[in-house]
This record gives sequence, structure tokens and C-alpha cells, in this order.
Amino acid sequence: MGHDTTDSRRSLLVWGALAIVYVVWGSTYLAIRIAIETVPPLLSGAMRFSTAALVLGAALLLLRGWRVFRMTWKELGGAALVGLLLLNAGNGLVAVAEQHISSGLAALLVASVPLWLVIFRVVARDMPQVLTLAGVLIGFGGVAVLSLTGGGSAADSTGIVIILLASMSWSAGSFLSARIPMPANPFVASTVEMAAGGIGLALTSTVVGEHLDLGAVSGRSWAGLAYLVVMGSLVGFTAYVWLLGAAPISLVSTYAYVNPVVAVALGALVLSEPVTTSMVAAGLVIVLGVALVVSTERRRNAPIEEKEPASV
Repeated sequence: MGHDTTDSRRSLLVWGALAIVYVVWGSTYLAIRIAIETVPPLLSGAMRFSTAALVLGAALLLLRGWRVFRMTWKELGGAALVGLLLLNAGNGLVAVAEQHISSGLAALLVASVPLWLVIFRVVARDMPQVLTLAGVLIGFGGVAVLSLTGGGSAADSTGIVIILLASMSWSAGSFLSARIPMPANPFVASTVEMAAGGIGLALTSTVVGEHLDLGAVSGRSWAGLAYLVVMGSLVGFTAYVWLLGAAPISLVSTYAYVNPVVAVALGALVLSEPVTTSMVAAGLVIVLGVALVVSTERRRNAPIEEKEPASV
């Protein structure tokens, strides 16, 4: 009886954390769009990740002491490189792209990240299964249709190109994070990554000439930025890291095709962003391709997950 109660409680925690990742990460596209209404996009990212790194780093110091940050120079450099790829080039370009395209369209194109990861695996001579490759072809077919039908103007086309570059950078960072030296503690790694991303975005913002006029920043933008720091970078990430150690990665990875649905719905409801028939159809094709990739990899990794359900 006690064992059943424990399993039930753990199941509730897993699905609660999944719900957080589904909704919170899906809502960050809307929050980014609101934040950059009156805050320069790169600078908003610099403020977001620098603040989150300070908060998370301070929490680790209070709970674990200085020893938790012990790492080699290679591990520090690895985490910094991943942070630059994920947050500086990846997330930073998403914010830039959302100046030109809707948050829903951005989320649908970012859903191609698992597809790019398969491409990187092929380049690294880690040949995936035939069904995985089929999923990649289906998904990129949806990306192609969405890119062609979504780019109704030069500004739209610019935003689409930028968001695809952001997806490639995020995929490269994710791919490298499992293949280069990284801090053993995932929260320490995240702190370094967010610090590197925040510094990188601040420098990039300075180079491109962004300027923050505090008097011109609206309450909406401050609220959006605060939401990104607290919910997107702290709550959402914490739930994600906990899930990596508490649930099969195949289940955790389902966020990849739930987030865009949440993002499109919120963009339409809150900002009245247009949702066209072609956009919905292409989005469904992308989600189908990603679902095929994830489900195929789940079956491939099932023996490993059964033996080590809590591995990260």
C-alpha cells in the first residue's frame, strides 16, 4: 500500500513538472514578444540570463557552499561554449526574429530543433534508424512549407531566416553538451551557461549599438522580462532538470512538440496574432515529424531507460 502511494505521488510530481515545462516554456515566446516591445532584444536577453545566473548561483552557494563550483578549466570552458550557443546565438536570435514574425510562428520553427539534432548525429557518423530519418524528412518538409508560406514580406522572410539560424545554434549547443567536458552538477552547468550567455548577449548588444532608455520601458515589458527570469529561466529550467533525473528522457522530450501548440494558442489569444490554415497545416507536419523522431528514439533507448530510469 505504501509503495503504491509513493509511486502515485511520484507520478503526480512527474506530470506536474511536465505541465510546468509544457506551459512555461511554451509561454516564453509570448513573454519575449512582450518584453521586446520597449526593450532591445539582445539587451533583454542579457538582463534575463545575467539575473537568472546570479539568483541560481547565489542559491547554490547558500545551499552547498563554494565547493559546488569546483570544476576544471575544460569543464568551465565547455559550459561557457554551450551557453554561448544556446543562449547568446540561440535564444538571442529568437528575440531578434520576433521583431519580424509572430511568437507562434517562431515557436513552430524552433520545434525543428530535434530534427537538426539528428542531422548533427549523421554528420558525426552516428547513423539513426530509418524511421528517425523519415521523421526528419517529414518535419523539414513542414519547415519548408512554413518558411515559404510564412514569409509574406521581406521582414517576415528575415525573421524566418534568423529563427532557423537560432534553431541550428541551439541544436549545436545541445549536441556538444553531451560530447565535451561539462560540470558534473547540472545546476552549476546551467549557472555557467546563463552567465556566459548573459555576458555574450551584453557584448553583442553593445557591438550592434542597442541602447536602453529606462524611461521608455513599459510596465508590460518589465512584466514580460520578470516572467522570463523567474518562470522561464528558474522555475521552468529547474523542473526540466528534475525531470531528467526522475523520468525517461523519451517522456521529457515530448515538450518539443507541445511547446509550439501552447505558443501559437497564447499568441492568438493574448496578442491576436494571425493563425492561417497553411500555418496550422505546416505546424502539424512539423509536430508529426518530431513526434516520429522522438517515438522512434524512445523504442531504441527503451532497454537503457528500463535499467537506468534516473540517469541524466
